[in-house]
Amino acid sequence: MGQRAHPTSFERLLAVVRTIPPGQVASYGQVSARVLGTTPRMVGFALAALPTGSDVPWHRVVNAAGRISLPAEGPGHAEQRRRLEAEGVSFRKSGVIDLEAHGWL
Repeated sequence: MGQRAHPTSFERLLAVVRTIPPGQVASYGQVSARVLGTTPRMVGFALAALPTGSDVPWHRVVNAAGRISLPAEGPGHAEQRRRLEAEGVSFRKSGVIDLEAHGWL
C-alpha cells in the first residue's frame, strides 16, 4: 500500500499546537479554527491521546477563559501550570492566565 497523500485532522491539529510559541497560550477553539472540519473538543481529545514524553507542547492549550482545563486536584493540572510558569506565563490569583499578556494570535 502507498503512503497517505494528506495528513489527518489529528496530525494537522498537533502541527498547529507545535506552532504556539513558548510563553504563549491558545484556546482549544483557536487551535480548531485553524484546522478545517475540527472542533475544540477534538483538540482536547487529540492532546489527551498524546503519549508520555511527546514533543507536542500540549501545555500551551487552555480553555477560552484562560484556565487550565484539567482537574485542579490532578497531577496533570499541576504539571501544566509548572510548564507554563517555567516559560514565563503568569497566572492571576484566581488561577486565570492573563490572555492579554500571554495569548497567542
